[in-house]
Amino acid sequence: MRVKNPVVVITGASSGIGRATALRFAAKGARLVLAARGAESLEDVAGACRKRGAKAIAVPTDVTDVGAMEELAARAEQEFGRLDVWVNNAAVGAFGLLTEIPPKDFQRVLDVNILGYVNGARAALPRLRAQGTGVLINVASIVAEIPLPYSAAYSISKAAVRSLSISLRSELAREGVDGVKVCTVLPATIDTPFYQNAANYTGRRPKAMPPVYTAERVAKAIVGLVDRPRRETVAGGLAGRLLVLQHKMTPDAVEATTARQVDRSQLSRRQSAPVTSGNLHQASQGIRKTSTGGGWHGRRRTAQRRIGTAALLAAGMLAVRKRLG
Repeated sequence: MRVKNPVVVITGASSGIGRATALRFAAKGARLVLAARGAESLEDVAGACRKRGAKAIAVPTDVTDVGAMEELAARAEQEFGRLDVWVNNAAVGAFGLLTEIPPKDFQRVLDVNILGYVNGARAALPRLRAQGTGVLINVASIVAEIPLPYSAAYSISKAAVRSLSISLRSELAREGVDGVKVCTVLPATIDTPFYQNAANYTGRRPKAMPPVYTAERVAKAIVGLVDRPRRETVAGGLAGRLLVLQHKMTPDAVEATTARQVDRSQLSRRQSAPVTSGNLHQASQGIRKTSTGGGWHGRRRTAQRRIGTAALLAAGMLAVRKRLG
C-alpha cells in the first residue's frame, strides 16, 4: 500500500513503541490520530509530531471501551476524510506468579491487550474494507512464541493477538478482500517504560532482559509494513529471530533456558520492589513522566546484546548439529 500522507491511528501512542512509531510516521508526513488514556502525555507526543511537520491530533481513549474506539475511528474520518493504517499497540503487563496476581489485575491485562485489539479491529476493518485498501498492524511480542514465567497474563494476551491476526487474514481472504492487509509485529525485549509501569507482585524489581533493543527499531518495522505488508515480522535484530527459530526446533531447551534467564536477569535479586498495580487502572502519566525509552539501552547493554546474540548463534548451531546427527 503506497499512499501519500496516510491517515494513521495509533493506540498506546503516549510512550514506548507507540510514541516512537508516531514520531517516525510524523517524519514521513503521515496524518496522525493518537490515542492513549493520559491526555497530557498524549498531547505532548502530538505536539512533537507537529514539530516534525505532521498533522496530528490527540484523542484520549480507553481501548477497552467499545464506543470510545468507534469514536476514535470516526474522528480520523472527520478530521482527515479517510483511514489508511490502524496500529493496535496499547498494552499493559503484570509480573508475578499466576496465583499471586489479583484476579481483577489479571483480567485487566487480558481486557486491554486482547479486547483492546479486538475493539480496534472492529472499528478499523469496516472502514478499510469499504475503501478496499488499508493496513491493520497488531503489535504482539516475541513472548507470543516463547511465553515467560511470572508473566502469564501478558504472554497469554500476546499469543491471542497473534491468533487474532491469523483469523482476520483468513476472513479477509475468504471475502476476497485483497487490498486490506493484517500484519503482526513481534518485538523482542525493547527499551521502553513498560518495566517501570507494569503491575508487580514478585517483590523484585523488574528489568529489561538482555538483549535489549530500542523502540525506534520496532517503529521502523511498523512503518515499513505500510509500504510492504508482511504477515509477521520479528522486530529486534538477529537474536529475536534466532530465538523464534530455535524454539520451533528445540522448544524444551529454549523454554528452560528462557525461564532461568527471567529469574536471573529480568527480576532483580538485589533490588526489592513494592507491590503495585502499576498502570493497569490509571494512565502511565499518573505514575511518572512518559517517554520513549526506559533507560535500558546503554553502551553496556549494547555489548550484552552482542554477546547474547553470539551465544544464541552458538547454541543454535549446536542444536542443529545434534538434531541432524
